[in-house]
Amino acid sequence: MYFLEKLKQELAKEVNKKLGCKLVQSQDFEYPPENAKGGDLALPLFKLAKALKKSPTKLTTEIKNKWIERMETNGPYINFYLKRGAVAKEILKNVQSPTLNIGKGEKVMLEYVSPNSNKPLHLGHIRNAFLGEALANIMEFAGHKVKRSCLVNDRGVAICKAMLAYKLWGKNDTPLKSGMKPDHFVGKYYVMFEKKKTRLALTSDSESRRGPALEKQAQEMLQKWEKGDRATVALWKTMQKWVLDGYEKTYKRLGVSFDKVYYESELYKDGKKIVEEYLKKKKFSKDEKGNIVAKLEKCNLPDKIMLRADGTAIYSTNDLALAKERIREGYKKIYYVVGSEQDLYFKQLFCVLGQLDFGKTAELKHLSYGLVELPEGRMKSREGTVVDADDLLDKMEELAGKEVKARNDFIKQAESDRRAAIIASAALKFYILNVNPATRIKFNPKESINFTGKTGPYLLYSYARLHSILRKSKGKKVVGLREPYSEGLEKDEVWEMILEVAKFPEAVLSAVEGMDPEEVSSYLYSLSGNISDFYHKVRVLEAEPAERQLLMVVIENVLKTMETGLGLLGIEVLEEM
Repeated sequence: MYFLEKLKQELAKEVNKKLGCKLVQSQDFEYPPENAKGGDLALPLFKLAKALKKSPTKLTTEIKNKWIERMETNGPYINFYLKRGAVAKEILKNVQSPTLNIGKGEKVMLEYVSPNSNKPLHLGHIRNAFLGEALANIMEFAGHKVKRSCLVNDRGVAICKAMLAYKLWGKNDTPLKSGMKPDHFVGKYYVMFEKKKTRLALTSDSESRRGPALEKQAQEMLQKWEKGDRATVALWKTMQKWVLDGYEKTYKRLGVSFDKVYYESELYKDGKKIVEEYLKKKKFSKDEKGNIVAKLEKCNLPDKIMLRADGTAIYSTNDLALAKERIREGYKKIYYVVGSEQDLYFKQLFCVLGQLDFGKTAELKHLSYGLVELPEGRMKSREGTVVDADDLLDKMEELAGKEVKARNDFIKQAESDRRAAIIASAALKFYILNVNPATRIKFNPKESINFTGKTGPYLLYSYARLHSILRKSKGKKVVGLREPYSEGLEKDEVWEMILEVAKFPEAVLSAVEGMDPEEVSSYLYSLSGNISDFYHKVRVLEAEPAERQLLMVVIENVLKTMETGLGLLGIEVLEEM
């Protein structure tokens, strides 16, 4: 248990004892605003007074605790002032353990990114990737045993559209010949399919009259693929290799990795067997078109097709097989990080699984997130208006590179590029992770790269400024810490930074409870504000040796907390900007 929670539990117990009740809980204590001069902890008395049928002013009570310097009543609040020396010592010797261990090794399966492998990753996938990776990091820090997974949607009509376009108009071109990144090369043909389809629908020339419509041809290609047609499967393997090779390069740039990658092409047969099995058990039925469907009226949801009438599998077919495999592997919690446009789908999927025997044994949760939009509006893959992840990363690094050069006249190009890549990544990740996942984002690259304000580069800058004090202190004479700690703690900027460090576990726990990395990003921004106050108002290097040593210990612990917190968001620190 971390220090502040232990303290609040002690105070709650003692207040209850004094008042002869059991109403006060640790979560009832608040942190007064720094400019409110309301102590270090405050207990609001509104609810307590109502429950005890007394005026808040008559609930004043004096308790004794080894961590409390004094208590004051301020209207309907009891304010607690902590013994700075004793508390600082306790906080600084236990900044954070490698894990909070609230998860107790519980196995959690987290699925994220999960792209359709007919186009490159785009800005929407970036939000998915950063959200999934941050949640995995945070849950691991909290003591869960997390398996990061990705489901590659490598089969289906959308995949066949890119294949068909390449077959009709590719002329044996390759990514190498064209000089294109391989996933971008394949994506070009998916966009080409949609544009050709639209044009042919509006024309009456001979080309539009040849054979079935493109959509029908793509569906026929899917049927051939599922039947194992040699030429179709060969083309599929070639184009899938191109796409997946491209993805690996992008994942590396994003700082994302997976413990397990699943492929729909390896799941759909098992999914079909499950559907057929539960059709026989009368859990599913056939509609008038011959599709196998799940009736979901018990969940107040529209019925869901589980297998098409022509025998081809769809997402729900594959997700049945995947859920069964994961449950068989012992995962009691399975989380899907998928955009909000799939909210209905996951309600239907979970309803279906709840009706099947194997699907009742695990907690299933859709971690929905809002769309990412550009200033000019929503992205659309089929229309070619998507911002590709690689292009955005290039743009962000270009913007960051200009900032680095502007601040460092004589920096070598290799070092400039390294810093630019880290700053660009921090800008993008913080911008995306500093809002609640359910919120839609209108991404502004220039705003995200700003070195001031609530941005990733500002956090890196705060870290680097504080680290510069460590760098400048080399060779300065120091002495051992004296107990009780006292030198320097009379400065509010020092004390408030120590107290903020102690709140880090709370931010992580809130992030786990709400499955929301914003709790960590907001905490880090608040800590950066403390760093700024400390940097401008505390003269560390001019302090007397005993005080300077305490200040250096504080700095080291704040840097460690910042590095850990940023690491949970997938952000690398920089000692110099």
